[in-house]
Amino acid sequence: MERVEQLFNNLWQDYIQRLCPSADQVHTLLTEDEPLLNDHIALRTFNLPKVGLDVLAAPFIAIGYKPCGTYHFESKKLYAEHFEHPNPAAPKVFISELLVGQCSSLLQQSVRSLIDQVPEQAVKDPAFLYGGRLWDIDFETYEMLAAESEYAGWLAAHGFGANHFTVSINQLEQFTEVAEVNHLLAHNGFAINVSGGEVKGSPEEMLEQSSTMADKVPVAFLDGVKTIPGGFYEFAKRYPQADGELYTGFVAASADKIFESTDS
Repeated sequence: MERVEQLFNNLWQDYIQRLCPSADQVHTLLTEDEPLLNDHIALRTFNLPKVGLDVLAAPFIAIGYKPCGTYHFESKKLYAEHFEHPNPAAPKVFISELLVGQCSSLLQQSVRSLIDQVPEQAVKDPAFLYGGRLWDIDFETYEMLAAESEYAGWLAAHGFGANHFTVSINQLEQFTEVAEVNHLLAHNGFAINVSGGEVKGSPEEMLEQSSTMADKVPVAFLDGVKTIPGGFYEFAKRYPQADGELYTGFVAASADKIFESTDS
């Protein structure tokens, strides 16, 4: 577990420093006697050989994670898989990739030229997972990509890192419902993602989720620093299955709306 904790600690530090500084405040707001349990993180990538989903999954598989589910998001042109560790206390990992070949030729060309800048060696070290961008990009290219695919724009601007961590509501004592957490956050000035409703999913689907809207963070482009959407914080409540064990998968329709937490 030590290697798992080390990796997630590095991902968390990058996330609260670079992508979602407000998560640190939310974390403090929700922490009780026990440390908060992180349900899962999510990572984004492009489905190009050098940086595809398998490349991002490799460091997790090396520390014991196994693939447990696949997901398709047709309208967003995304494919995703989730991974679990034999130790149920270890966070789940949700990795998605943009199916670049299904996008416009302009997007394909632009994304390929960004990934061409990535040194082969850079993705051999697990530190790339929280290392940010491995290429240079100007703001105009970012805007062009974001206009076609918010996901492509976000990834091109920020590079690699957790776009969200997730508080497990199951282990909180003070709150038992996602709606109660949303209420506390709204009361403290945090914007909640309302796409598909403030609470996504249902007890029938065995998973309920909500999230804040992404922080606006400064990003250095070739032509100067601009402020754009960064990471967000998610909250998840899992329900027991027939065997009494908590459901560990994801609900594609809910995840589809969670992606929109980074929309500008």
